Amino acid sequence: MVLKGFCERIVASKCSSKSSTETVDNTQVPAYSKAASSDSKFPKASLWSSIFKSGFSVLETYSESSTSEKKTANSRSSGWAAAVRKVVTSGSMRRFHERVLGSSRTDISSSDGDIWLLGVCHKISQNESTGGVDTSNGLATFERDFSSKILVTYRKGFDAIGDSKYTSDVNWGCMVRSSQMLVAQALLFHKLGRSWRKTIDKPLDKEYIYVLQLFGDSEASAFSIHNLLQAGKGYGLAVGSWVGPYAMCRTWEVLARNQREKNDLGEPPLPMAIYVVSGDEDGERGGAPVVCIEDASKRCSEFSSGKAAWTPLLLLVPLVLGLDKVNPRYIPLLHSTFKFPQSLGIMGGKPGASTYIIGVQNDKAFYLDPHDVQPVVNISEDIQEPNSTSSYHCSVMRHIPLDSIDPSLAIGFYCRDKDDFDDFCSRASKLAEESNGAPLFTVAESRSFSKQITNNDVSGDNTAFQEDDSLSTDHVNDSGNHEDDWQLL
Repeated sequence: MVLKGFCERIVASKCSSKSSTETVDNTQVPAYSKAASSDSKFPKASLWSSIFKSGFSVLETYSESSTSEKKTANSRSSGWAAAVRKVVTSGSMRRFHERVLGSSRTDISSSDGDIWLLGVCHKISQNESTGGVDTSNGLATFERDFSSKILVTYRKGFDAIGDSKYTSDVNWGCMVRSSQMLVAQALLFHKLGRSWRKTIDKPLDKEYIYVLQLFGDSEASAFSIHNLLQAGKGYGLAVGSWVGPYAMCRTWEVLARNQREKNDLGEPPLPMAIYVVSGDEDGERGGAPVVCIEDASKRCSEFSSGKAAWTPLLLLVPLVLGLDKVNPRYIPLLHSTFKFPQSLGIMGGKPGASTYIIGVQNDKAFYLDPHDVQPVVNISEDIQEPNSTSSYHCSVMRHIPLDSIDPSLAIGFYCRDKDDFDDFCSRASKLAEESNGAPLFTVAESRSFSKQITNNDVSGDNTAFQEDDSLSTDHVNDSGNHEDDWQLL
């Protein structure tokens, strides 16, 4: 009855004054993104969506269950339900909804400068182009590049996860989906190269279809949400509970190892070593995480069972860059990481609403949003029509201010070989030198040298946050457990 009274007041307001902004609202953001919770300003923002959804369900049930003896009441109820639906999709209600959940934007301006998308520069500004960048139809190539990235969203209708009754990950699986997108992009770079772009007028590549199959929503798919939750139990992953970036990175490390052990005779589903640059006693506390070249080499050797000195490498760097929001000193550094040729973007977003950030333009962060709910899709090897995979791509280029993202995040990098890794280390070292004593992470040759760096406090005032758990900087999941506990920069 509270919801009914609230909606009746809005209906009355709507009927008394027509809004002249509805048409504008309808053109700014696609319909399915307006009600999404991806840009939520509150960890429990999905509660509002649940309230409205539940309200509609009650209305529909009430209307359908009325008997013939109450036709008049039924008619009024149906009319009221229709009015509420109309108001919820109208401009005034939408503005209220966006005020609670946060709004996403899709406008792109050439005056805001060039766009960097996972290591590729798209020249759309008025400035003269420079060498080594994409200068042909900058905006068009950016749009094609953006839409080529694999989108993984909430799904419904898959087989129940484990012993649970969950057949959907709506409202809790966004971090898992964000991580799937990042790893899927690494696989595409590995198998098809960074210059590959998906276009609908070309036959679907078998390697591309293979990558999509790995992320299907069943236990048969190597990197499904089912298998990720199983692998991440030791890090607090549980069906129905939200998870943070650090636990997600460690989960991928476990799952990749498990899958490799199952495929001793052939190429593992993830044909690259994983190096999580965080989370051990030597490098986790007292300063910025350290990319240790010695450790990276060790990961490659373990991956190849000692048969190769170096292999493709996926680096995951989980970070906490502030308390309630990202410390402003880190914003330029985060922006610069997208200029690395090895860039895989960022798993992050608003508090409690993870996204996959893949590009930047000035102060904007472009992202893929996992919060759209779609039915489960079976991707088979004999797919012939590009539309069969359309739900794995998005042409709506949403963005949010880079300084508004959650300070808990994880940055990804893919290094194809030793030369690529050396180039990454060179760029990372230069970025650390330009950080004014507060780097995102540093690079060291060996573990002993990384200890020396930590003791010398290259991260400036970061030591003020060393091991004081009383700061309550960890997110808390629905079970009340702390899911992340690592260095706060």
